[in-house]
Amino acid sequence: MFKNTEIQAKVSNYFFNSLKLDTKNMLDIIELLAVLICIPLSYSISIYIINNYDFAIYGMEYKFFLLKYFNYFNYAWQFDLLQFILFSIVILISWLVLSHLTGMAKLPRNQRYFTVIFYFVRANFLILIILLGFKFIFYLTSISVVFIFTYITLSMLVTLGIRLVSIYKLRVYRARGHDLRHIMVIADNNYTGIIDKLLNQKDWGFKIHSIVSDSKDIKTKYGSSIQILPDNFDIKATLDNNVIDEVIYCKKDNNSNEIQKIVEICNEIGVIFRIQSCTSNVDPMQISLKTANNKGKLTLVDIPSLKLPLEIKTMLDIYLSSIALILLSPIMLFITILIKLDSKGPVYFKQERVGLRGRKFKLYKFRTMVVNAEELLEKLRDNNEMDGPTFKMKDDPRITKIGKFLRKTGLDELPQLINVIKGEMTLIGPRPPLESEVKQYERWHLRRLSVKPGITCTWQIMPQRNDIKFEKWMHMDLSYIDNWSLSLDAKLFFKTITTLFLAQGR
Repeated sequence: MFKNTEIQAKVSNYFFNSLKLDTKNMLDIIELLAVLICIPLSYSISIYIINNYDFAIYGMEYKFFLLKYFNYFNYAWQFDLLQFILFSIVILISWLVLSHLTGMAKLPRNQRYFTVIFYFVRANFLILIILLGFKFIFYLTSISVVFIFTYITLSMLVTLGIRLVSIYKLRVYRARGHDLRHIMVIADNNYTGIIDKLLNQKDWGFKIHSIVSDSKDIKTKYGSSIQILPDNFDIKATLDNNVIDEVIYCKKDNNSNEIQKIVEICNEIGVIFRIQSCTSNVDPMQISLKTANNKGKLTLVDIPSLKLPLEIKTMLDIYLSSIALILLSPIMLFITILIKLDSKGPVYFKQERVGLRGRKFKLYKFRTMVVNAEELLEKLRDNNEMDGPTFKMKDDPRITKIGKFLRKTGLDELPQLINVIKGEMTLIGPRPPLESEVKQYERWHLRRLSVKPGITCTWQIMPQRNDIKFEKWMHMDLSYIDNWSLSLDAKLFFKTITTLFLAQGR
């Protein structure tokens, strides 16, 4: 028999490993479903309260005067489906937007429970103000204030409970070595406390890949378990050939030239740079000030400053992909039947691709080629019509009849919505390369991996895209990264729809 803790551990690991979703995206889906359930439930509870909550005071029965006041515009208490649907939409929009604006939807690795509660109370208070204002401004007579207060109370308790339990489970999950952030620490003797904190606080989910230091004390203390690199090591080669998410610089005496050099190297390939020390006179960049631990130390983070739009992009990725999968399921079923009738083999094609900062993942597509396509590739290498490491061929004999149609319309990419929901991809972004292609990249190409790969991108919507030179393709992707905005994503999204209907791909 397992002990309770062992059973919980197995259940927790099975839960996260089987779903393999990005933790934040998974929580967004669960909390959204909870909010949806709370709307009709709160409405039913509020009706019951209004119609049945009588009590006696000094031997006389009175209707609770506050409830009368709350129901001031709803004497008849008649249900209006249109008002209910409209108000439900307002609730969902308010929750989606304010949860991200107020920090309620954030999931930092070192967030305290009290901070989580504060974010939830603040966000729900603002939602309460919005809903009350919307009710009275638009004179929604079938929407009682009792319903609004009931909904706010119920949804906050439910979603907060889900979040607190999830944070606890995630901490246990990360403490067991899952969902890790790989970091490189550049330190001296004065900042061994930060290294100890990162090592001991396993529930934060940070894994120190290496420590850069010439300190004998650091070598003695950490050398047996962590790779120690000398101060004069080749940081470029290390970042290029390893999965490293962040570089943390923590030295008492800042070397501005050294910091500037490291920042530029990190910036080239999109690795986050933090400095856990006093400020230095580095050149102005896109930076924000944060804290790397609970000590309140100043941290410089080399990341895009468009924080809110990036939050909205992430939110739209998960919700739009979920809705698209549901709405497009009949089409996907029809494609499945056509593939089965057209040729032998599996419906879906799974291939290992390289994603954010070198992370490998399985990309899903509808199969458009014969089963032994990978074996035939070597025989067709001389017919490659693309320069650079990628392979493209106009009349590729490996492509099936239905596969040709799926490629022209882009419908073969639909299963990648699953990759988006899992957090491995985004809707709009540079296409994910093969590992063999990445090995042939020049250094400046690697910055494509500084963002999540996407289903569609600037190159994807270009007419005759296979005729575009590899170097131009890379420049197009980097230009997208440098000039990214929500409006640019919207533009590419609608152009992708046009490409789908006009069948411009091949």
